[in-house]
Amino acid sequence: MIVDQDVLLDAGTGVGDLSLAELQLVDHVFLTHSHLDHVAMLPFLVDTVGGLRRKPIRVYTTPETLAILKDHIFNWKIWPDFSKIPDEKSPFLEFVPVRLGETVDLGGRRFTPVPANHTVPAVGYWIDSGDASLLFTGDTTECPELWEVANRIENLRYVIIETAFHNGEAELARASKHLWPAKLAEELGKIRGKVRIYITHLKPGEVAITMSDIEECAEAFNPRMLANGHVFKL
Repeated sequence: MIVDQDVLLDAGTGVGDLSLAELQLVDHVFLTHSHLDHVAMLPFLVDTVGGLRRKPIRVYTTPETLAILKDHIFNWKIWPDFSKIPDEKSPFLEFVPVRLGETVDLGGRRFTPVPANHTVPAVGYWIDSGDASLLFTGDTTECPELWEVANRIENLRYVIIETAFHNGEAELARASKHLWPAKLAEELGKIRGKVRIYITHLKPGEVAITMSDIEECAEAFNPRMLANGHVFKL
């Protein structure tokens, strides 16, 4: 997901659809967690545009996720440590640790990590323009703490929430700490107030069956599938 051309939420394979000119505009990346489908394109992003930029790409995430990235990806064995290339004083990549509830203000756009419940340390993000807010859950299963935060956001307009499995795969969803349509409906029922719901993290081969289950279980919340190119106005 891209915000105002210069901010990425996660860096999965969709980043590969961006042109070189679009990649060069990315100054900030907020990562929810370390799983490959959320970080796979980060090494290629910095490798592609690092030498074309005058300042580093700043990557924000929790200290736990930063440690995983440094230990397992930017470790000189899987990929070079671009936080030290071309040198430590002027690197192509800058890691910025952020903790739950700690807000990063980028020109009036406020990004705040919020709780998530996944198999590795994970967060979602609350994005607040001042006029309206969007809540991006990232990967999560049931998480009461997330909705406690959501219900305190007075200008909440959108919730983007994952549903990785259909109802027939509920046990797999439980084991991997994802949502499935029946559990999605339970979680959406915890939201106070009227917001627009968008579904993400659908598996390409299971979109039809998962959305059918969602329509059956969560019809009252009018959830929509998040489409490529969708524009949110905050």
